[in-house]
Formats: sequence, C-alpha cells, structure tokens
Amino acid sequence: MIIAVVIVLVLIVIGLIIYNVKIHSKIQKFRNINQRITNLSVVQDFINAIGETSSVDQKIKRINEILIEKYEIKYSTIVVFDGAEYQVKASNVDSKHWDSLRSLQDVDMFKDSIETATPKYVTVNDEKERLPYQQMEFGRAKSAIFFPLYIDNVYIGYWIMESGTPHDFDNVDTSVLEIIKENIVSVLKTIVHQKTLETIVRKDLFTGLYSEEYLYGEGKRIIDQYTISTICMFKIINLQKINKETCRELGNKVITKISEYIKENISSEYVFVRYMGPKFVIAFSGVDTNAVAGFLNDIKEKLESLNISLTDQEIQESKLEVTENKKECKGVVRAKLNFVISSYYKGTGLEEVLKKLEEYLDTADANESDITNI
Repeated sequence: MIIAVVIVLVLIVIGLIIYNVKIHSKIQKFRNINQRITNLSVVQDFINAIGETSSVDQKIKRINEILIEKYEIKYSTIVVFDGAEYQVKASNVDSKHWDSLRSLQDVDMFKDSIETATPKYVTVNDEKERLPYQQMEFGRAKSAIFFPLYIDNVYIGYWIMESGTPHDFDNVDTSVLEIIKENIVSVLKTIVHQKTLETIVRKDLFTGLYSEEYLYGEGKRIIDQYTISTICMFKIINLQKINKETCRELGNKVITKISEYIKENISSEYVFVRYMGPKFVIAFSGVDTNAVAGFLNDIKEKLESLNISLTDQEIQESKLEVTENKKECKGVVRAKLNFVISSYYKGTGLEEVLKKLEEYLDTADANESDITNI
C-alpha cells in the first residue's frame, strides 16, 4: 500500500515537473515573442525619431528617451566623438557627472572593449562599493554595460547603460542589447549627413541671408511643419549686365535692396535664403501655389520699379581705384526678375524641387521676366 502511494506521489511529482517545464517553455516563448514585438516597436520609434522635424542633437536625445522608456533602463548615456572631443549627446544622468561619462575611453577597463568592439559588463558585489570609473559618485550606479559604437569600422563613441542595483544585468539578453546598439548606430549613421549640413550653413555677406544649405536642415524643419508648401525661386536676370556695364558695387546694392524689401514684406514663418549668385529661394510654409501667385505679382512689380543707385559716400567708400569706373557707378538701375514656383509636399525630396526650379531658370530665355508655375 505504501509502495503504491509512493509510486503515485513520484508520478505526480514527475508530472508536475514536466508541467512546470512546459509552462516555463511557454513563458520563455512568450517572453521572446514579447521581446521581438518590443524590438519592432523600438525600431519603428527610431524611424519616427529620424523623420521628426528637429535637429540632429534633438533626435539623438529622443532616441535615448525611447531606450529608457521601452526597456526600463535606469540610466542611459550616448557619447559621440565629433572629431575634436567626446560629447555627451544624450543622457538622463545629472549633468554634474558628465565629465566622467565623456571620459570613459580613457578608463583601462573600457580600452580593451573599444579595441575589440565588444561590450563590457561591470558590477559591484556590495552596495557600499562603487564602480571603478566613478570618480565623484557613490550611490548612483552599481552595474553597467558599455557598448563601443562603430560606423563602417570607424569608432565614433559609445553607449553606456547603468543600474543602481548590483548584478542587475547578470541575466540580461545580450543579443537584444546588440540589436539596440545596432539601431543606435543606424540612427547616428542616418543623421550624420544632416549634421554636416547644419555645420556648414553660413550667412551671405551682403544680404545677411542664410545659404542654400540652411534649406536642408533648420529650414526644412520649419517647412515640414505643414503638409504642403510653395517653393519659389527667383533670379535677378540682369545682375551680370549691371555688374559689367556699371560696377559690381552697384550690383551688390541691387542684391541688398531686393533682399531687404522681401525680408520686410514676408511672414517670419517663411524661409528666405540666397540660393546661389543671382538666385534666391522663398519657401512659403503651409501655403499653396494659388495663394502665392497674387502676392508674388505685387512683389515683382514693386521690386522692378525700384530705382537703385549708389550714394556719393558709398562710391567713395568703395574699393574702386579707377576714376572712370567710379563715374559709371553713379548710374541708376532697375532690377529685372524671373520667378518660378512649385508645390512641395512634406516627406518628399526638397532638393529635387529646387533642382527642377533652378534648371528652369537656367534654361529660360535670357529676357524672360515672368512668374511661372511648374
């Protein structure tokens, strides 16, 4: 009887073990599926962050926020080398600790990680201990994983995630973290071109207007706040003639007068830049072409009626040394303008629209002075 009871109990225990194993397997499978869903969600959020109308630095900060929110990371910091120094691009750690966080490449325990392009996990065993790289911090982080970041085999910085609990990352799925790291690299690689454009933006000497590059960075951020906008490009078609038959100083005066008038008469929501040489661009954010045509007609009529000349003082202050040329500079000229406009839709190629407008102006009849919608 006792033997029978023991056998039954053993069978029950074996059955429970098999049941628990199956349950554990199902739970693990569910966790893996849930993790994949989370990863897909994070990737989608990353893509949305890239597409947001914001600067590169704002996008990186948003990416870090997504990591913290989705994976419940206590501390997350992204550090990037800009060619001159390491900069904390995104972090939820108090800024008073950033000096040590942007110097981790100098810490011996992380040097090997950088050289071998492998992550480094560090932790303490006691709450009273501190991580070796922490100089002024005793209670903030007790465990951390350091990920060096590479773009096309070129080291560009690192991502470090930290926890206030010892051994908190002992059982973390490193394959998931590798996917996150690769997503961070993909984002940094995607937006590096935008950063280049933001860096090379300059202002024109005569007009104080931003250059063409502004359109692809901050300018696009402003324009893309609306679904549809009108892009206008115009050309001072007789500028070369003014420079040749009078003097370049008078040609410069024509450019500044036209720029000043337009700046004073358009909304601050519109983007106005000197595109190249005699060509300028006005982006009418959130306005369709039909609404722009009448306004441009008025602008064109007013600009072409301006009598532009140099004052005696401006002539004397010019760098001209030949007396005859200075006499020619005393003439009065009027600008002749050719306008072309086109619709731009958010999310499409702004550079393609500009290329199309420029090609039209460059191939138009030398005497064409009109407003054309293409």
